Amino acid sequence: MAGMDNTISDSPFILGTMDFGTRVGTDEAFALLDSFVAGGGVWLDTANCYSFWADSSGVGGASERVIGAWLRARPGARDVVRIATKVRQNPLVPHTWPQSAEGLSARAVRTGVEESLRRLGVDHVDLLWAHAEDRTVPMAETVGAFGELVAKGTALRVGAANHTAWRVERARSLAREQGVEPWTALQLRHSLVQPRPLTRLTEAGHRLLADEDLDLAQSEGLTVWSYSSLMWGSYVRTDKPLPRTYDHPGTAGVLAVLDDVAGELSATKNQVVLAWLMRQGIDPIVGASRVEQIEEALAARRVRLDDEHLARFAEAR
Repeated sequence: MAGMDNTISDSPFILGTMDFGTRVGTDEAFALLDSFVAGGGVWLDTANCYSFWADSSGVGGASERVIGAWLRARPGARDVVRIATKVRQNPLVPHTWPQSAEGLSARAVRTGVEESLRRLGVDHVDLLWAHAEDRTVPMAETVGAFGELVAKGTALRVGAANHTAWRVERARSLAREQGVEPWTALQLRHSLVQPRPLTRLTEAGHRLLADEDLDLAQSEGLTVWSYSSLMWGSYVRTDKPLPRTYDHPGTAGVLAVLDDVAGELSATKNQVVLAWLMRQGIDPIVGASRVEQIEEALAARRVRLDDEHLARFAEAR
């Protein structure tokens, strides 16, 4: 790919591609991917189920197909990006989720990954996620299937999305017993504002990052990715209000501090939120529909929050 540096380096910012092929057309997605890579971005996050709810087919795969088409159109692109995808949630029967979600049986995991590789046009993924828990399948079976894929080189690393900390630790223990690669990454929903405690999220399948997740990650050296990091634009768009579960005094206080800090640092509010996440060692996933949003998010790497900023946000809660 012309002008592309063929070295891969870690980047704390992940491009979320959930809407590619559905709400974001192919040409727009190509422009976003080009801008992301040109700005030094590395990780692409997708899933085999993206986005079945927005696709007339009723099944996923659109996002992976668009990424695959981009890779074919950009010689050398595979050498400079890392690809993360997920199995567990893709409907096996159109328009029947969650009843027909594929699950995490060994057969489902293998089949799901094979189909993802075909759509992406690659021989391996850099990180494979278990998209959600599947308590109908013995955990030892799921752990063995993921470990087998790493042993074959089909996935270079494996991680757990939307899993409780105790199940992740249990899975890691089982991996040690089986002598296979354990989950070494967590993906959970997290942002600067937090919902009222003990309230149910309206978004099906979402699990919030909790203190025990961070404790586990820090003690075991696990990578943490956050999704819904910018709350669907709610920090900056009046037409995108926060969900009602975020309507409490702590949110108002945090938003006031956010406005002040953004002004002090000559940064956008979105950039401050991303910087706040990265300051805690959390790698944010950010979706985009315009190139300017990619550029804004990448620039957040230059925003520096100090301990005093962190304390102000903590006190506002």
